[in-house]
Amino acid sequence: MNTRLCVVSIALLCLAGPVVAQQYVYPAKGQSAEQQKQDEAECYTWAVGQTGFDPAKPPAQAAAAPAPAPAPAPSGGRVRGAAAAATVAAITDNDVGDAAVAGAVAGGAAQRGQRRQQQRASQQQATHQQQAAQQHTADQTAGFNKARAACLEGRGYTIK
Repeated sequence: MNTRLCVVSIALLCLAGPVVAQQYVYPAKGQSAEQQKQDEAECYTWAVGQTGFDPAKPPAQAAAAPAPAPAPAPSGGRVRGAAAAATVAAITDNDVGDAAVAGAVAGGAAQRGQRRQQQRASQQQATHQQQAAQQHTADQTAGFNKARAACLEGRGYTIK
């Protein structure tokens, strides 16, 4: 696993916790502390029922996608490059041995470039999926907070 992927994975794990906005509840109609505690508990339960989301039990974050398995030995690209170069050299009456070596080097380099490109695409997809999951959790939390606030306001509390 390369260093950049490790750093991104650690950063995402740190940010992956539930997004909980602090709500302040004021008993605008002189409710007692005991009454407020009971109302908050009931409104919490009601908000969970309305939204289907419980901030105390956020959905598990999907594990980071595993790194793609290393490709088999890069000989395939080298063999194809060597064969192509040798064919061209034979047609043009050049040194087939030198052309085959140059073709093998070029074929191996091309294959490594393709593998790096595939790894970058995999990493970008994993990052995008993680960000989408975090946004979904944030949206669910916001919906829950709105439902809880509506319940508490209906019972005579001011919410900020």
